[in-house]
Amino acid sequence: MPEVNNIKTEDLSVDQLNALLKAIDEAKDRTAANIMRLALFTGMRRGELFHLKWLDVDFNKSFIHLVNPKSGTDEKIPLNKKAQSVLKSIKKTSEYVFPNKSGQRRTDITKAVNLIKKDAGLPKDFRPLHGLRHFYAATLASSGQVDMYTLQKLLTHKSPIMTQRYAHLRDEALRSASNLAGKLIKIHKKKAIRA
Repeated sequence: MPEVNNIKTEDLSVDQLNALLKAIDEAKDRTAANIMRLALFTGMRRGELFHLKWLDVDFNKSFIHLVNPKSGTDEKIPLNKKAQSVLKSIKKTSEYVFPNKSGQRRTDITKAVNLIKKDAGLPKDFRPLHGLRHFYAATLASSGQVDMYTLQKLLTHKSPIMTQRYAHLRDEALRSASNLAGKLIKIHKKKAIRA
C-alpha cells in the first residue's frame, strides 16, 4: 500500500484572517462569534469550549482549567488578554460559558460557525473551530518565538508528534530560515578565506 499524506493543513492568509475577523464582528450569533474568538486566541478544542464552565476560568491567575480534556488528564492553559476580553464580554446566564438555549452544555454550533465562515469567504473545506486551533498553532510555531515543547503544552498534547502535525511552518518562516542559512554560510566562507 502506498503511503498517503492525510494530514490536513488549515491555515489563513492575512486577507482571509481579516475577512474572518470582520465576519465575526458582524455576526448575528454572538455565541458563535465568541466561541470562534476564544478558539482563535487560545487554540482550545471544540469540546473544551463546549464544556467550559465559569468556575474553570481564573481571571486572577490568568488560566483556564480544562476538565477532562481529550488528553484524559485535567490541564490548565494560560488566559491571554485577548481571551480575557472575550470572556469578560459574555453575560453569565449559566454555569457554562457557552450554554445552549436551555442553559445546559452546548453540543453543536456547526450551522452558526459555518455561516460566519461563508460570510468571510473562506474555502469550503476549512473547518472553522479545528481550523482556528490549527491557525493558532501554526502562527505560534511560525513566529520562531515559541519552542515546540511550549507549543505542546499550550495545545495540551500528550505527545510532541501531535504538536508537529499541527505546527506546520509557513513558507515565509521557511524562506527566512533558509536565507539565514545562506547568510551564515557566506559569513563562514569569508572567515575561512581570511584564515
